[in-house]
Amino acid sequence: MATLKVPVTPEDHIQGKTNAPITLVKYGDYQCPYCKMADMVVKKLQGHFGDQLKFVFRNFPLNEIHPYAEVAAEAAEFASAYGLFWEMHDLIYENQESLSRSFLLELGASLNLSKKELANAFVNTIYEHRVKKDFIGGVRSGVNGTPTFFINNLRYNGPFDFENLANAINLEIGSNMTL
Repeated sequence: MATLKVPVTPEDHIQGKTNAPITLVKYGDYQCPYCKMADMVVKKLQGHFGDQLKFVFRNFPLNEIHPYAEVAAEAAEFASAYGLFWEMHDLIYENQESLSRSFLLELGASLNLSKKELANAFVNTIYEHRVKKDFIGGVRSGVNGTPTFFINNLRYNGPFDFENLANAINLEIGSNMTL
């Protein structure tokens, strides 16, 4: 079974308690329709597991098939510099069908971020290194498509619907309780 090669650090995009017994890492592409569906499942899992679950999002844009995935990831990273990563993350998935550079500028403006600064970040690929770092870490961990999940550093290879992911998390919680 594949393992997560790049450990979760405070530099990651994290929701939940840092000491939660379960860490769910998702490698995602903002233009992937399956990632959008998986995002809704993750939100449901977060509600279900509460403080037992820490969620980590990492960028894995599949540029060959999703032409706006990379720039969307860069927009999310730009928002992160202003403490608004999760807000931008959610807006991008909610508006996935409308993705374009100009629409991403509008999304940023809706969060009171400067269109000019975001446009400059795109032109100068200021956040490209962060996106590439996530992508390379994913490749090292055996990620070859999106969404890809890791539960406590082990790749989850099952269906990413709520029931199957919740069962896998419950199994991990049970194994942690016996330690």
